[in-house]
Amino acid sequence: MSFLELIQESFPLLMMGMGLTLELSVVALLMAMLIGLGSCLLNISKNRVFHAVSQGYINIIRGTPLLVQAFFIYFGVTQAIGMRMPAFTAGVIALSLNAGAYLSEVFRGGIQAVSAGQMEAARSLGMPYRTAMLRIILPQALRVAIPSIVNQCCITIKDTSIISVIGLAELTMRGQQIIARTYRSFEVWILVGVLYFIIIYAVTKLSQVMEKRLSLANKGGDQEPS
Repeated sequence: MSFLELIQESFPLLMMGMGLTLELSVVALLMAMLIGLGSCLLNISKNRVFHAVSQGYINIIRGTPLLVQAFFIYFGVTQAIGMRMPAFTAGVIALSLNAGAYLSEVFRGGIQAVSAGQMEAARSLGMPYRTAMLRIILPQALRVAIPSIVNQCCITIKDTSIISVIGLAELTMRGQQIIARTYRSFEVWILVGVLYFIIIYAVTKLSQVMEKRLSLANKGGDQEPS
């Protein structure tokens, strides 16, 4: 079988795996954004209990491998609750919890990068803390944190390959299935790597476009009316 014939035969299966990888990534990242933002707000809270909960979550997730977390959720939690969990659900939970811990620190860094005078000025005008945070601080913090957020998104997309260990037929698992049938590991892993590269490259280019538009919008907003 030639390389072109291998591509032609493997393409449908790889596209199925790529589609599942994208679906898993999008769902997990959306949840991770919410988890990370919530954890960040708890972390910067003056309430000691909230701060301790956030720090505990971040330290546990960052201190254990994603592979262990995936096994714990898929095998450990399901055994504890006595209920079977779909591999996709377990994968989403593992990835979102893992990425959420890192995004929490990214958001915290973005908030700390915003001048403290912004909050003080908003509060002096009578704006409640929550409103000032949502309307003044967070938009600026997210803008600052975009490169780090995109970096974490790329990491999470690549981390979907780890979820194949619990039986989810994403891109890496599809590659393994093709290799088991064709015994062409060298060529198949090249194809799998190229598909991952295409996804990451597209995400990176999209982020660059977003950064340029935000930069132009900021410059336009900073210009004084004539």
